[in-house]
Amino acid sequence: MKRLNLCVDIDGTITMPYYWLKYANDYFGIELKPSDITEYDIDKVLNIPSEEYWKFYEEHGEKMHEKARARKGAKGNIVKLAKYNNIHYVTARNKVMQEVTKNWLEKRKFPINSLHLLGSHSKVEKAKELDCNIFIEDRYENAIEIAEAGFSVFLIDCFYNRFTLPNRVTRVKNWNEIYAKINSHESTRSGVFKKKEHKVAIIAT
Repeated sequence: MKRLNLCVDIDGTITMPYYWLKYANDYFGIELKPSDITEYDIDKVLNIPSEEYWKFYEEHGEKMHEKARARKGAKGNIVKLAKYNNIHYVTARNKVMQEVTKNWLEKRKFPINSLHLLGSHSKVEKAKELDCNIFIEDRYENAIEIAEAGFSVFLIDCFYNRFTLPNRVTRVKNWNEIYAKINSHESTRSGVFKKKEHKVAIIAT
């Protein structure tokens, strides 16, 4: 059976989606709850200039990423998926976070075929390069862009992504559901993993 290429986001997808909130509450002197996070962009949620957010991130980003907790079931289900599929982590984190990101995955024994820190939310070209079959994501805007490029997307549920979904984007509640859908012969037969053909060269990374 052909191995699927699974592209997996990190923040909010395999990590708990609100792991940064305690740090932001302490830093800015606020008391937001997870249910208050109805937008992905943290500066908009906090109603602050983006420069203030990036100052906060420069001071605390590495520590936040290092201490982040994994979503329940993320590791176990990814380990099972990796037996028959390729796992490619594709994140918008900047390359300066390469070491802490790699160490976090390795320390927790997440299987890795490749790791890509893009420094941007634009993930379509990397999905093409990796010949992606399914992209697992938490950011709504990313999911829409990736789906419009012809890829199947699983959008893992968060307070900040509960909007109308187009074709090719499937909302999932947790990693148990993700595993079940990918492992389902019925889903494969129904064409959920079919993607638009792209005339691009596959570049090794």
